[in-house]
Amino acid sequence: MSANYTIFTDSGCDLSKELLEEWGVPCECLTYRFNDSEEEFKDRSKPMAEFYEKMRKKGVAKTAAVTPEAFTAAFSKVLEAGTDVLYLGFSSGISNTYNAGRIATEQLRIKYPERKIIAVDTLCASAGLALILKLVLEKKEAGATIEEAAQYAENIKLKICHWYTVDDLVYLKRGGRVSPMLAFAAAVTGIKPIMNMNNEGKLISISKVRGRRNAIQALAQKYKEEAETPGTGHIFISHGDCEEEAKQLADLIHQETGATVDLITEIGAVIGAHAGPGTIALFFVGRNR
Repeated sequence: MSANYTIFTDSGCDLSKELLEEWGVPCECLTYRFNDSEEEFKDRSKPMAEFYEKMRKKGVAKTAAVTPEAFTAAFSKVLEAGTDVLYLGFSSGISNTYNAGRIATEQLRIKYPERKIIAVDTLCASAGLALILKLVLEKKEAGATIEEAAQYAENIKLKICHWYTVDDLVYLKRGGRVSPMLAFAAAVTGIKPIMNMNNEGKLISISKVRGRRNAIQALAQKYKEEAETPGTGHIFISHGDCEEEAKQLADLIHQETGATVDLITEIGAVIGAHAGPGTIALFFVGRNR
């Protein structure tokens, strides 16, 4: 059968368990723990409002990638049932999770030489990973083979635009993604960064605006400027415990282009630990990144 394969992902996609089940996509979870405890949790296993509230109270979360052993166990269940595996992974520019999945696929090809096992480094994160996942699922539903689906993911991944803004740079400063001087200046002046995911799957700062409202407007403007076909195609938004502002962004895009946002999802703990509460991110297919 041309479509006898299962598409896997990981919790770097920031999709709820319910939606992943609806899409029929198994997911392996990254983990986190706060610095005042040794207790480790799977991504999204605790209420996200509780997680972000602890961050606002100066809690610092440490995150960990999925292990090769976890991927091996998950993939093996499917392979033993006679089904091939296509894993679409969280950007290797941000996490070691994809490499763990790749190691698992390489080992399993030896154990299951009759099966097709493919791993794709999507170079995407959050709902950007969710978006490429959705697009590949549509290809599968249209009859694409596992090889065709994997190649499509490779062909389109550098057209998945990721545009972010954060409310407080202190969280990115902790992870070394912005300088302490910039974080301090932003806190004093109210400057908000407009950030992008580059072709290496890493987060980079592109520009700065003054004030939260202008930052949200700047994200909507990026859609107008960069979308491959403005007004059509999937548009996803993710947010760090600021759903109303995410809805404002969706409304702006609709008012200015007629396009409708398909999905607004909450950023999970693993990405949220680095981006912080108040993060808003916009994802769509562009001419390039």
